[in-house]
Amino acid sequence: MSAAKSRKSDSTARPSIRVVDPAEGVSKVLVITAHPDDVDFGAAGTVARMTDAGVSVTYCLVTDGDAGGTDLSTTAEQRATVRQAEQRVAAEKLGVTDLIFLGHLDGMVESTLALRKDLSRVIRKVRPDRVISQSPERNFERIYASHPDHLAAGEAALAAVYPDARNPFAYPELLNDEGLEPHAVAEVWMMATSEANVVVETTEVLDRKIAALSSHASQVGDGGHLGELVTTWGRTVARSAGIKGKRTAESFRVVDTR
Repeated sequence: MSAAKSRKSDSTARPSIRVVDPAEGVSKVLVITAHPDDVDFGAAGTVARMTDAGVSVTYCLVTDGDAGGTDLSTTAEQRATVRQAEQRVAAEKLGVTDLIFLGHLDGMVESTLALRKDLSRVIRKVRPDRVISQSPERNFERIYASHPDHLAAGEAALAAVYPDARNPFAYPELLNDEGLEPHAVAEVWMMATSEANVVVETTEVLDRKIAALSSHASQVGDGGHLGELVTTWGRTVARSAGIKGKRTAESFRVVDTR
C-alpha cells in the first residue's frame, strides 16, 4: 500500500470529533466518579455549561477520597470529612448541590456486584438522561487519569447502565423492597479517553473550572499552578477538534446505550 493510501486509510479509521452543546436533549445528568475532584479535572466546564442551561446534575462519588493527600497525621475519617466538604464547595461553584457519597474504600475500588448494585440504585433514583463517567480503559497517554479506582468505577458505571439498572430482574430487591423502577440511560459520556468523539467548548466557563479545582486544597495546595495547567490542557483538546484561537474544551467518548 502506498504512503498516501495508508494515510487516507488511517484518517478514515479515526472517529470524527464533533463540537456539541452538552445541554441539548437532556434534563437530568448523573456524574459517577471514583474520588472527590475527579469530576472537576475531567468535566467541570461541561457541568457548568449544563447547569447554566437549566440541566439538573447529580454527582455520585464511589469513595470519600480517604486515601488522598500527604498529611500522615490525619486519620482516614478526617481525610474523608475534608474531601467531602471540598467536593461540596467545588460543586456549588458549578451549580451542583445534589451529591451522593457511596463510601467505598479509596484505593480499593473494584467493579463488584455490590458496587454495580449501589450504582444501579442511584441510577434508578436519579433517572438521568445521560451518565458521565470515567473510562474503564487504561489511557497510556494520560496514566494519571487511569488510576485503578477510576478504571473500576468506569467499568461498574457502564455495567450499571447496561444491563443492570434497566433490568427488572437484576437485584430484584431494588424493585420489590425499595420500589425503584428500572431505568434505561440513553447514553454514557466517558472522560479521559484516548478515543474521544465529542468535545464541549469551555472557554467561557474556564474560570469556574479552575475555581472548582482550587476548592480541593488538600490535593492541590494553593492551586496556583492550576490556571496554566488547565488552560494548556483545554487548548490542546480544542485544537484536536479544529477549534481555532485561544479556546478551551473538554473531550468525551459518547457511548450509545439505548
